[in-house]
Amino acid sequence: MERKLQALRTPRAAGLVGIVFALLLAAAIILVRVAIPDESSDLSNSWVADPSRLHTVQTALNLIPFAGIFFLWFMGAVRARIGAAEDQFFATVFLGSGLLFVATLFGAAAAAGGLLVMAGASGADSQLHVWSFGRHITFSLLTTYAMRMAAVFTFSASNIGHRLGVLPRWLSLLGYLVALTLLLVTGSIAWSELVFPAWALVLSIYILVASLRPRPTPVVTS
Repeated sequence: MERKLQALRTPRAAGLVGIVFALLLAAAIILVRVAIPDESSDLSNSWVADPSRLHTVQTALNLIPFAGIFFLWFMGAVRARIGAAEDQFFATVFLGSGLLFVATLFGAAAAAGGLLVMAGASGADSQLHVWSFGRHITFSLLTTYAMRMAAVFTFSASNIGHRLGVLPRWLSLLGYLVALTLLLVTGSIAWSELVFPAWALVLSIYILVASLRPRPTPVVTS
């Protein structure tokens, strides 16, 4: 009886923690994008001397650890919904990309946090050089590396869900489209990183709604 209740609760938990993760990550990305302009729009780096913008960045950095924690729970809960019939190859890619995404996201936050402290303790002239370097590292880790791992995670999750029949066709196709966007577009088009938390939000809402209905038996398709 206890095992049956756990099987019913896990998909619902996946939906809840996924929604929280999506909202936290989206908020962090928006705060960073608002506080730190593109290089082409602010060549003087005058925003470094703005305390309100620095506070906004610090707020975003404080959200990222919680987003990573909820993402780990989201990964585990999604795997629980998929069940024991998951393909080992894609399951390995799913887990590896998800863990690398969190690690890279934390690395970007740690680098930005360290440089934030250094910029505050340095002189005005050195602040410009430190933040120019730090901005490049932070955005490279976030848009180039973390989002590429997010693309692999999205593709593997969508493929597993499609093969086992636990995701509808439209949601799997949406996942493939999001993965391509993260692979090819992120890094060159600002704000495109938001497609990942948006996909996670849609997937989480679907899982939450689907958990209220009887769960179909997964069927492996070729």
